[in-house]
Amino acid sequence: MLSALEVAVPILYGLSIVVLTAYGGNLLWLALYQATHEQLLDGPVPDPDRLPEPTADWPTVTIQLPLYNEAEVAQRLIDACVNLDYPRACLEIQVLDDSTDETVDRVAERVDYWQDRGVDIVHVHRDDRTGYKAGALANGLRLARGDYIAIFDADFVPEPDFLRCMMPHFFDDETLGMVQARWAHLNADDSLLTQVQAFGLDAHFAVEQHVRQAADCFMNFNGTAGVWRRACIEDAGGWEHDTLTEDLDLSYRAQLNGWTFTYVPTTEVPAELPPDMNALRSQQFRWAKGGVETALKLVGRLWRSDEPLGVKVQGTFHLTAHFSFPFILLAALTHAPLLLLKDLGHGPGELYFALMGFGLFGFVGFLLAQLFAQRRLYPDWGRRLRLFPVFMAGTMGLSISNTNAFWQALWGTDTAFIRTPKYGEASDTGWWRSQYAISELPPVVWGEALLAVYCTAGLGVVVAFGEWAAIPFQALFAAGFVLVTASNLRQIFAVRQAAPA
Repeated sequence: MLSALEVAVPILYGLSIVVLTAYGGNLLWLALYQATHEQLLDGPVPDPDRLPEPTADWPTVTIQLPLYNEAEVAQRLIDACVNLDYPRACLEIQVLDDSTDETVDRVAERVDYWQDRGVDIVHVHRDDRTGYKAGALANGLRLARGDYIAIFDADFVPEPDFLRCMMPHFFDDETLGMVQARWAHLNADDSLLTQVQAFGLDAHFAVEQHVRQAADCFMNFNGTAGVWRRACIEDAGGWEHDTLTEDLDLSYRAQLNGWTFTYVPTTEVPAELPPDMNALRSQQFRWAKGGVETALKLVGRLWRSDEPLGVKVQGTFHLTAHFSFPFILLAALTHAPLLLLKDLGHGPGELYFALMGFGLFGFVGFLLAQLFAQRRLYPDWGRRLRLFPVFMAGTMGLSISNTNAFWQALWGTDTAFIRTPKYGEASDTGWWRSQYAISELPPVVWGEALLAVYCTAGLGVVVAFGEWAAIPFQALFAAGFVLVTASNLRQIFAVRQAAPA
């Protein structure tokens, strides 16, 4: 038994470090590319008084608002879109409502209110969720009169100048298929959980999206806060619902067909971050499973295309980003046993551990991507970097759920599109009192709890044997699973306490 462990544990741990170093190395390249290219500087945020004034000859835009049981935020979103600074005759708003609760009545009432005031707004309600969000968008596109399609999820609140900032990008480039704005955060400072989410998302928008565009690599529509040229959607084959990330899927199909995308970092659209662990986990599961599904669908097509090698390599890292989670989990399971074998005299030699030291390059990539993102966006970026260890620990803590998503995608398991609950103003008085707060404890929590115990015990082993260099790494594993488990248990308790007797 011991001889089997002597072989298996070093191989599995080494495999996990090699894979994670590759993904971290890609982030290192993105971060260094940004740091060494002056043209990536955002420049000043556009002055609203100097933006082009929309006129009646501007193209017709259809705003699509896909909703599913969003009673807390539907009116806020509809009102924000009605107030967009764009000629009324050139603006159509579609509320694509698949709801099965009181959202339907609330939306109908608000749509009637604005229709009576001359706004071209329609309530498109489906009796089923065929295709989920992709199905709703495809159904709306069939009915839309606009040549351009702007999409906002229920938790977003666009500023009035959104279209004035975005639409001019299309005017001089017939190959431009999509323009994406940067996400901002309505409730980033509400809790440690929302702070860490904002921290992670900032790196995607301030580094990944920025560099991929600047390096002429493929970028993606983020599912919301962007504008599409209708012809691009149709040429790429339209919205398909064979993955849970219809946005990433359509993005790559469109760019493989020759369309270009633009990212506008100076136009930000604030959104609500999930304030509870259950909602965050379900969102991350959907993103992970959908990302893997899209990779399985399109990586082969990407490599068979005529795109340059660099585009293929970067696109592969992009599409397969969630493949890293099984290897994070594998590293968590094998790190402490590897060090235990070493100190018992049964581990691999010093050369092995010297080679594993190259994994630091991957860690540096993760760190620099976050550092440059915070430095770009916030004057107090140094203070914000204190969130980095918590962000890394939280990423590790969610690895069980995201690994489950990976395997379900790999085996073709069907999964419903689970909406992320949005609480709107209910967050101000306690999201746990909302009708959408989740009171059930998901089974995965028990796996996270077991790993919290396992990794904490492993930390004790690492300390006992004096493996000082390995303590921070093992501590991140332990802290990640403890934080995720404790946060979930505490929040479920709060929801149940708030429930009426």
